[in-house]
Amino acid sequence: MKNKKGKENYEKNTELNNYEEEAEKRKKNETNNELNKYEQETEREKQGKRFPQKKVSKTFDKVFDKETLDTIHKISTAGLFDVLEFVISTGKEAYVFRSTDKGGNFRAVKIYKTLTSDFHNMTKYIEGDKRFKNIPKEKKEIVIEWTKKEFKNLEKLSKAYASVPYPIGYKNNVLVMEFIGENGEASKTLKEAGVKDMENAYQQIVEFIARSFYLSNLIHADLSEYNILVKNFEGKEKLVVIDVGQAVLKSHPKAEEFLGRDLRNISNYFSKKGFEKSEEELRKDIRKWKEKLV
Repeated sequence: MKNKKGKENYEKNTELNNYEEEAEKRKKNETNNELNKYEQETEREKQGKRFPQKKVSKTFDKVFDKETLDTIHKISTAGLFDVLEFVISTGKEAYVFRSTDKGGNFRAVKIYKTLTSDFHNMTKYIEGDKRFKNIPKEKKEIVIEWTKKEFKNLEKLSKAYASVPYPIGYKNNVLVMEFIGENGEASKTLKEAGVKDMENAYQQIVEFIARSFYLSNLIHADLSEYNILVKNFEGKEKLVVIDVGQAVLKSHPKAEEFLGRDLRNISNYFSKKGFEKSEEELRKDIRKWKEKLV
């Protein structure tokens, strides 16, 4: 009898324990579901405020990770910009968006991709740069260092009055800077737009290289018609150089190699347009600026 009752009590206790375990599991699942739902709603809330257009939101979903979205939110909350409006430029390493601040002023927001881009070529521009002693190995960390490098280069160039977008701020893989364009429309590249006054355009590029070299101690290292914007300024064509993340110091081991490549690119562009300028002529014209600047 005792054994029978003991067995019954054991079975009842086992059923009770199983019920309690199941109840606890259901409770945990419900809590996790609610938490996930809350996090998703919070994320959608952030995106809804910062990315009002569906196309912008879709771009972020496909290209950028949650950390980038959090960075965007923090920078926006800090007041560097208010809303990302739409993409104005795409590349292998980054997207550039037009944005507005709370005053309605346009700004450019450059967001480096940490998931889908290939940054193997970055190291040759960072190695040998005394500003970067400990080069990270992680891809994401390299991207963050690169963003910092571009911001610092823009700062140095702006102080030298070289024609570049004015840097506003950065965090992680996100860079905020001056928007280059007219009436809210982004300026086109020299390759796309061309110029009417070749002599004036040539002199502006010579001045940029000279100010970069003699005042900022920098070499662009990827200068061409693809990363020079043409802006209408007071009825004249004003050239603005962009994409200065790879710019290196004059002390860089490959500085002369990079400078030579920049000069060849510029010489080739103007020669194709019928405005013949050799690499050596470019060097001479740049040296003429030394007396004016130094």
